[in-house]
Amino acid sequence: MGVTRPAKAPASGSSAPGQPARAAALALIRRALEEGAPLEDAALPAGLAGPERARALTLARETLRWVGPVDAVLASLAERRPPEGALAILRLAGTELLALGEAPHAAVDAAVRLAKAEGETARLSGFVNAVLRRTAAEGPEIWSALDLPRLATPDPLWRALRADWGRDGARAIAAAHLRPAPLDLTPRDGNPEALAARLGGEALPGGSVRLERPGRITELPGYAEGEWWAQDAAAAIPARLAGKGEGRRALDLCAAPGGKSMQLAAAGWRVTALDASEPRTERLRENLARTGLAAEIVVADALDWKAEPFDLVLLDAPCTATGTIRRHPELPHIRADLGVAEAAALQSRLLEAAFALTRPGGLLIYATCSLIRAEGEAQANAFLRAHEDAAREAVTAEEAGDAAFITRAGDFRARPDFWPERGGMDGFFAARLRRRA
Repeated sequence: MGVTRPAKAPASGSSAPGQPARAAALALIRRALEEGAPLEDAALPAGLAGPERARALTLARETLRWVGPVDAVLASLAERRPPEGALAILRLAGTELLALGEAPHAAVDAAVRLAKAEGETARLSGFVNAVLRRTAAEGPEIWSALDLPRLATPDPLWRALRADWGRDGARAIAAAHLRPAPLDLTPRDGNPEALAARLGGEALPGGSVRLERPGRITELPGYAEGEWWAQDAAAAIPARLAGKGEGRRALDLCAAPGGKSMQLAAAGWRVTALDASEPRTERLRENLARTGLAAEIVVADALDWKAEPFDLVLLDAPCTATGTIRRHPELPHIRADLGVAEAAALQSRLLEAAFALTRPGGLLIYATCSLIRAEGEAQANAFLRAHEDAAREAVTAEEAGDAAFITRAGDFRARPDFWPERGGMDGFFAARLRRRA
């Protein structure tokens, strides 16, 4: 994965309305596709105003979400594949034209301005103009005939989804990835109905609150007071499986940015939050301070850290993050393969370390934001086969929010295509394991 660098400031030729955001988005798109760097707000130019920052990130995300189908249209209309700089401009403008419904004259004019603003692409501005005019005229008909979910899903991800969920399941997940994710909130006081009424959202089964058009998060009522934090409805389930803490000791491994640590603290656990990244723990500290919740923060490698065993250990393990593609559409594009074998090997080692930190009679909750069974169901099953002193405690329908989210073995499994009438959810897995006394 490439190193994320701040995007350079938009060139002087990009001063038309919306151009700074487009120029910044273009830099993010190229960094993701050419260098394998994730999309990050911190990578945008410091001088980009708030609304323009939001628009730049939206344009970059949507371009990466639709890059496969857009490429198919461009390939049918362009006589040749252009260099990467011009191709990135075509992808951005093609997404605006075909997926986002931007007015053709605005999208084409903006793309030509972007091309002329850089020496690398200035000589290709005529080519960009010609291809996009054809895209505006002929592209919609081509677009309507495409298999959009399949084309939007890179081959390694498609093969993995089909192997685990079958062709129909893979297609349903791929289609869900084409829809941006709504905003879910976790209420600090555990009262989703009251928060939903206050914010005009929906209280979801399982305890989260969903907002369809939230606007800027930091401007929502209750943000500054720490009354809630953003957390996908599926991501909020693993910590809820712990129940009430009643002053008992809990360890949140791989804790940053802290959503699960805050859940545990709000439920009455005495939390130790451990993460290997000092920069990531800074965000955890900020979140704890905003919400007024307490946790002991430890910066350490979970594989090496030793302590007295805990009543509860929650391991949300590093994974391929394939369950979060709706929110991070760059993920399937930033490496040549999914990296499942590497991730699963690390998860197995972390599970052993987490179990060693779980007292006899205590709970170990294992979770990943992955859609791949090797990182979820298979990982939990292999661990249980290797440990006679561990047993699975089945998740209930009330805890999961829906009986459909419980596997035959009793684990929690969410997919992006679940709850389609409500806007879907992240892909997530969680198993609740009890260490025998």
